Amino acid sequence: MSALSDQTWLLLGASGGIGGALLDRLLDAGATVIVTARKSTTSGYWAGRERVIQATLDLSADNLGEQLKALLSEYGVPDGVIHCAGVNRFVDVEGNDDRSLNEMLNVNLRSPMVLARELTPAFRRRGHGTYLFVGSTFGSIGYPGYSAYCASKFGLRGFVEALRRELADTDIRVRYVAPRATRTTMNGSEVEALNEALGNHMDAPDTVAAEIMATLGKESRRACIFIGWPEKLFVRINALLPLLVDKALSKQLPIIQHYLKDRTP
Repeated sequence: MSALSDQTWLLLGASGGIGGALLDRLLDAGATVIVTARKSTTSGYWAGRERVIQATLDLSADNLGEQLKALLSEYGVPDGVIHCAGVNRFVDVEGNDDRSLNEMLNVNLRSPMVLARELTPAFRRRGHGTYLFVGSTFGSIGYPGYSAYCASKFGLRGFVEALRRELADTDIRVRYVAPRATRTTMNGSEVEALNEALGNHMDAPDTVAAEIMATLGKESRRACIFIGWPEKLFVRINALLPLLVDKALSKQLPIIQHYLKDRTP
């Protein structure tokens, strides 16, 4: 029997490519899954599926904390939560308007912090629980055209690291998984073309979902997982010898700028 059988999990970002693949795997493992959307809906990828509970939650809202309190009051405390919701935008720094910046920072960084604030006391009272946050390789490597996205994901990685250490004396598990480029609808056509021009590897959502599920397994003791080779090597090089990465990216910059030009207001 699966370790997740008869458990309830909160899955944030279930309508995305990675989230949809995770939903399938969680259900196959026997879990009941609470999925969320900004507005109440009876349609979508999860509509009509057994052991799927639909809830309303706006991760970018100022009152997210109150919404989470209401969700926990109605559905109870889940055994674990996977936060794989995210907002991305491929644009140069001049193109980061206030609205997109607010949404990106609220969804990618603020919402995990509010989630942990609201859920950790309940996990403590029960004595166990699991957080899994989906980050990005760009949470460790600053990349041209993604300055705001990188900032939000760098912040997420730092928050999760601190949270894991803060809860080290409890049975609350904190995990972080950082995918490389993934084929999802979050990517525009110019991003797909850029990755192809640069020869960047792109994983299928189900490949990433399989890595995440393995991280949830009892056999996994790794708290921080980077997906993909050579990207995981670049993460280490960037941490130790950032000037080498500067030089490598400077060679790519003309190609990146070519695909950025159509996105500049």
